[in-house]
Amino acid sequence: MINLFDDLPARANDEIFTQVLLRENVHIERIVSTGQSTPANKPHRQSHDEWVLLLAGSAGLRIEGEGERNLRPGDHVLIAAHRAHWVTWTAKDEPTI
Repeated sequence: MINLFDDLPARANDEIFTQVLLRENVHIERIVSTGQSTPANKPHRQSHDEWVLLLAGSAGLRIEGEGERNLRPGDHVLIAAHRAHWVTWTAKDEPTI
């Protein structure tokens, strides 16, 4: 068992990925960001749907064909497979999970 709020860095050079659960067709991971963002010329684009739930902190998310949205704790969004998306910013003063 892990607690998703344990071992949070105050600041890190890179995002921290922790695998929570891996099963056939289900992959749950905790991503901790401390000010990181996606380069404009390198969008994320997965071969599978991605469901994002923001637990703490805040972030900006832009999905291809949609406007940018600001995420706060409790917000969640489903990103369709093969859809380009960017994390435009994450909070610099606290971890974003």
